[in-house]
Amino acid sequence: MLRVSKLTDYATLVMTCLAGAGDEVLSAQLLAERARLEVPTVSKVLKQLAAAGLVDSWRGASGGYRLARAASEITLADVVTAMEGPIGMTECYAHAGQCDLESHCGVRANWQKVSDVIRDALESVSLADMLAPPPKRSGIPLRVAVR
Repeated sequence: MLRVSKLTDYATLVMTCLAGAGDEVLSAQLLAERARLEVPTVSKVLKQLAAAGLVDSWRGASGGYRLARAASEITLADVVTAMEGPIGMTECYAHAGQCDLESHCGVRANWQKVSDVIRDALESVSLADMLAPPPKRSGIPLRVAVR
């Protein structure tokens, strides 16, 4: 099963809370309350997001966090990359030259196609999109075409 880590899931939730706050600066405590997460978890997530340049932070009594850019300019791919590193289904996609089989691997190119589709899907959804109500499901299963 493919899935992002819990911390990445939490980071998406925290970033969506920040997106909903607009330009307001929110403390880690307030973000934890809004996201219904523990403060240490939110602090850990915010540290990684700040290091990646996705949030700005201020110290002090009136300090806190806010998005470094508009919610429409931050994608899920940005959040996943900040928390987990380069998006790729296999190690050789994310870090070329690290596999002894790379030069003669018969499946690498197809894994790259799958990785590209996933990256493109994550890049197509912004934090602003995450604030919108989800679309109604048509009952038709979603199929992703591999190019």
